[in-house]
Amino acid sequence: MKSSKKLLIAIWMVLTTLIISNTSCNKFLDAKPSKGTSIELRTTDDLNALLNNFGTFNNESNNAVIYGTDDNGLSVDLYDAQPFVFSSIAVQYSVWDINYLAQTDQSNFSGPNFWSNEYIKIFNANVVLANIDAVSGSAADKAALKADAHFIRAYSYWELANTYCLPYTNANRNEPGLPIKITPDYNPVTRQSLEATYQQIEADLTEALKTTVPLLQNGVARNWRANSAAVNGFAARYYLNRNDYANALKYANASLTLYNVLIDYNTGMRYGTPTSTTINTGTPNEQTVTLNFPYTHDRNTAFDPADALGWKEFLYYRLLNNADRWYIPSEALISLYDKNNDLRYKYHYVQNYSYKRGLNNPALSYPGYVFFYEDNMPEGPTVAEMVLIKAECLARTGDVAGAMAAVNQLYSKRTLTGTAALAANAQDQAITVILQERRREMPFSQRWFDIRRFNNNGYANDDVPVISRVFYPYTTTSVLNTEPLKTYSLRANSRRFASPLPQSDITNSNGSILQNTY
Repeated sequence: MKSSKKLLIAIWMVLTTLIISNTSCNKFLDAKPSKGTSIELRTTDDLNALLNNFGTFNNESNNAVIYGTDDNGLSVDLYDAQPFVFSSIAVQYSVWDINYLAQTDQSNFSGPNFWSNEYIKIFNANVVLANIDAVSGSAADKAALKADAHFIRAYSYWELANTYCLPYTNANRNEPGLPIKITPDYNPVTRQSLEATYQQIEADLTEALKTTVPLLQNGVARNWRANSAAVNGFAARYYLNRNDYANALKYANASLTLYNVLIDYNTGMRYGTPTSTTINTGTPNEQTVTLNFPYTHDRNTAFDPADALGWKEFLYYRLLNNADRWYIPSEALISLYDKNNDLRYKYHYVQNYSYKRGLNNPALSYPGYVFFYEDNMPEGPTVAEMVLIKAECLARTGDVAGAMAAVNQLYSKRTLTGTAALAANAQDQAITVILQERRREMPFSQRWFDIRRFNNNGYANDDVPVISRVFYPYTTTSVLNTEPLKTYSLRANSRRFASPLPQSDITNSNGSILQNTY
């Protein structure tokens, strides 16, 4: 490809394997595209059209995040009640598999896996950066596009590093990181070190922070594109995970200064139209049960992204997506809520949700966590997350009063008016209280990342030394539910905090990319 001005539309649509490897695209590249399968990038409007396609960027199908933590309540009882509900992917991630996931979690007819999907985003960002100097447009438009592309790349590399690599510590700095591509070509590359990977993330973040694009434009939140509140918000998340509390606080405050709308669940949350289901059909215990969903739940057959785009706390519109459509809350997670006063428990924990997933004859009642439709929840930075980062950083640096004042700004918006505020008199107590509130506010979406940093931040009180799950043995495609149960564990120092890479991408790289070792 002599000119980077040709953007191959067909590549956008069919690229489901690792775009950085030399041979993963060979079959496709053997067929030269015609003029009808490409467009010429001439203006900044053309590049903006690429990045405005939020459907390319908003989905985060990260199964390690969905199933890999103590927020996940998949159990033997639930599985026995209706085995077909639970995919092999769900089971294997729930028990931190290292034997089969490399083959199981690969791109298929339903679309790219998380690894490939993030590299598609990176590819698109690289297309923008490779073409920005050649297209026509104002200097302001070009600066905004550059920052946007660097933001996309930083975000995706950070997500990938925290899924497929070990936590970034001094001891792990020379461990395998990611294959890094900063140009839209297909030359083979190897995995760089974890240190080099984070250097790339931070370099992209530095460029992204140059953006001056506001979140609100003509009264509308443009949260599907990079904006100053979102980039500062991601910087706060990044530095919190690096245990750099000064910088995390700095960027959280900067983001909140730019945008700080919190939704009061007393007035801004409500139930939507209820649905009904029949349980114990054909037995004396047959009955019709009503399920109440929050209004954010889309009751149509397809998810309408506009519903989520309108969530007023979004700084950057990204969604954690669960293909199995059941975020199963663990008993440990549920126990953290004040069930009488916490409105998040009232609206987001749909009682008897298991009935909708087929556990209804005989009936086994268990809740589901629901936000947008049944498979999506906020993953991108939000105002609520910024408040929590601010509170945590203040607590970890000794400002207990300031920390509690900050966290109660959020807690008062999520609980019944008049509920007693969260309280703490000492630093350790404040940290505990704030981390519990963080888990209540952002279950599933941030817990994987939090556990990784808790176990490596030098503060023992927040450690999660082991997560355990009792479950059946299994193979690549089946659960051996007639065999004795086993206890599976993820310990704090486990190399399994790096998920297996898809074997298809390793194979297609002709040896350039190496699998994680366990």
